[in-house]
Amino acid sequence: MVIIEKAPAKINLGLDIAGKCSDGYHKLSMVMVSIDLNDYVTVEACSEDVIKIVSDNNMMPLNKRNDVYKAAYLIKERYSIRSGVSIFLEKRIPVCAGLGGGSSDAAATIRALNKLWQLEMSQEEMIEIGFTIGSDVPYCLKAGCSLISGKGEQVECLNAKVSSWVVLVKPDFGISTRTVFQEIDCDTISRVNIEALKDAILADDYESMIAHMGNSLEDVTIARKPFIRKIKDRMVKCGADVALMTGSGPTVFALCKTEKKADRIVNSMKGFCKEVYKVRIL
Repeated sequence: MVIIEKAPAKINLGLDIAGKCSDGYHKLSMVMVSIDLNDYVTVEACSEDVIKIVSDNNMMPLNKRNDVYKAAYLIKERYSIRSGVSIFLEKRIPVCAGLGGGSSDAAATIRALNKLWQLEMSQEEMIEIGFTIGSDVPYCLKAGCSLISGKGEQVECLNAKVSSWVVLVKPDFGISTRTVFQEIDCDTISRVNIEALKDAILADDYESMIAHMGNSLEDVTIARKPFIRKIKDRMVKCGADVALMTGSGPTVFALCKTEKKADRIVNSMKGFCKEVYKVRIL
């Protein structure tokens, strides 16, 4: 049996750091949406009791440092699976970009192995496994337009449809999420009104939505990589309805109500950065 799962990228319409927990983790409040830029995870049973990972992207570690490997290992251990699995990871989402590629790959692997090994895991069980891998994995298991809180494990699907073209620009450097979070000062970091953003989305009020979008991590990441600010400014100058960094960066996205406007931004940004994508919110 061969199982293929799609792993969509995500963007943060809002990301607020609400404080810090006693265990060192940060309290998050976020609104995320899935976009139609996808990796694909293909799993197939193999005779050896091993986890084999192959990818078409030579930047990916294919060992226990890979989130796909972690997902397979945790499931094998939890359910005492004594058969092996071969996993092919087709990468289309940029790596270390703030687009949740690794987390989405892990979520797709959990879904695929649940089917391959006929485990009948509940969504709560899958989320429990996913959260041990990364804070974005629980969201990626549900996807869509969602409100995320806690340390990332609390996911509330919003009964709303956000319709927009999205232009993604990924500069030619990556950002370590861990190091960004280490530099956060909860007393001075900029805040985002996630509740107002949620209300605007539920009311299908596009103008109010873009007015309340924001990312608490922008100041931290832009202080390290000022080029991100140049990308944002250029996108706005080209007519973007809003331009915002997603996650801990460095990818910046622009929202556009019309494809014509999105095409204009794409044409302008292609001479500025190599990795430019035009996609839709799913």
